Amino acid sequence: MEEPRDYQLVATEEAPMKKELALPDPGATPFKVVVDPEMRLKLRRALIELIDYHDEALAEHFADGKLALESYKEYIELFARSLKETMESREGVAYLLRAVGFEVPAEEINLKPELRWKKGVPGAFGSSLL
Repeated sequence: MEEPRDYQLVATEEAPMKKELALPDPGATPFKVVVDPEMRLKLRRALIELIDYHDEALAEHFADGKLALESYKEYIELFARSLKETMESREGVAYLLRAVGFEVPAEEINLKPELRWKKGVPGAFGSSLL
């Protein structure tokens, strides 16, 4: 038998229960940042969708006779170029931001973010992440 309690948890109109976590501010301070696994999953899904889109577009252009390809090597080079050009554009970065729930004005998107390795800790892969 449960003992009577002095309190009861109830949702009120003033403080409705939320069914999902609030999104962090994309421009917030990087101190104590923990990369949210759910956000990373959304980002991976968006990248896979982007990859599929580029693959389908290239295949369609080739099938329509608009694109000449001589080898798989050339296809991969064109595919990489297409993805690179998209990811170097404000539209490409904005697509990824929207996919994880952020609406950032295009003029606020930094297309050349600097890798800032901590002092005394060499960049794991040199000056880039690769």
